[in-house]
Amino acid sequence: MRFALPQDAKRRRRLSALVAGCLVALVTGVEVGARSGDEAGSLASARGDGDGSEKAPPVDDLSLRQQVGQLVMLRFDGTERPTYVQEALRAGEAAGAILFGDNVLSAQQLRDLTGSLQQAAGRSALLAVDQEGGDIRIVPFAAPEPAAGTIARPALAEQLARQAGRDLDRLGINVNLAPVADVASVPGSVVAGRAYPGEADAVASLVAAAVRGHRRGGVASTAKHFPGIGAAKLNTDDAAVTIKRPRAEIEKVDLEPFRAAIDAEVELVMAGHALYPTLDDRRIASQSAPILEGVLREELGYRGVIVTDSMEAEAVLSRSSTPEAAVRAVAAGADLMLTTSSGSYMPVFKRLLGEAKRSEKFRARVEESAARVLRLKERLGLR
Repeated sequence: MRFALPQDAKRRRRLSALVAGCLVALVTGVEVGARSGDEAGSLASARGDGDGSEKAPPVDDLSLRQQVGQLVMLRFDGTERPTYVQEALRAGEAAGAILFGDNVLSAQQLRDLTGSLQQAAGRSALLAVDQEGGDIRIVPFAAPEPAAGTIARPALAEQLARQAGRDLDRLGINVNLAPVADVASVPGSVVAGRAYPGEADAVASLVAAAVRGHRRGGVASTAKHFPGIGAAKLNTDDAAVTIKRPRAEIEKVDLEPFRAAIDAEVELVMAGHALYPTLDDRRIASQSAPILEGVLREELGYRGVIVTDSMEAEAVLSRSSTPEAAVRAVAAGADLMLTTSSGSYMPVFKRLLGEAKRSEKFRARVEESAARVLRLKERLGLR
């Protein structure tokens, strides 16, 4: 997906997620100042790969409704916390919230909003924004200002990501839906300017640096849009997209930055909504077990949280309703549904809950994904 600055309401459609447990507001006015100490607020480095190094999350202690809730990020309109959001977070029936430009007025207002969301959630909510840089900045008074397409040095990519992490962390945001890990490999690529410049190996180095920078800044990062939309000229927000690229080329070009992100211990990977006939000729990536389980988990060895791109994207809605798409995505291996319409949360929650009650196999998938989300929250200090 793409997001514009807050003033462009038409393009604010997307999100994703995570918030610092205890909000530290050290900002004066509307400017976000730099922290003292190079690693202040940094996340603990952990692969989250199920090797026993992290405490197992108590997923069995959650009710089925709460387990389902861990799979859904909600969206709401306005600059204050609505009652239904408060109730969902207080009941543990939502993983957190995605914030857009209409949720943001000033640094103080945003700190107050994220604080109220965490208060309702008992300091356990994932709070996410799309802060790529350039025009894709939900929080205009936080870094990074330059677009990724202008950044060619890994050291600079890491520096800017670290500053973005620090700024967002101070504002109560704990997940950035960045960096873009796509390779803009065709003229007129939909991610031109948003993706780092160069060939796959250069992009991979820059993506890995950004992942490290975000962690050192205190927030989780998200490599997107798996398995890569750099060969597309249309955005899946606006149209159904098919990428007819040989599998060998996908392996060589598109997957390389995601490999680097995984090696750098990226916390989330965002599944895109394009169709890749050479990988799966029936299902779009976010609903494809061969892509999510086969390529991402088995081939690349990723064990972290898989978040979907916007569940209201045209590439999704052209195939099914948002609630039905959520069921397909979870069944295929996705962990966290990114709902980007204020009316989508409850229909998605109810549909997932109903399917979990109906199918023992689906319920097992819900438990598996809820455990991953809880593990991510632990790493962020949210539990």
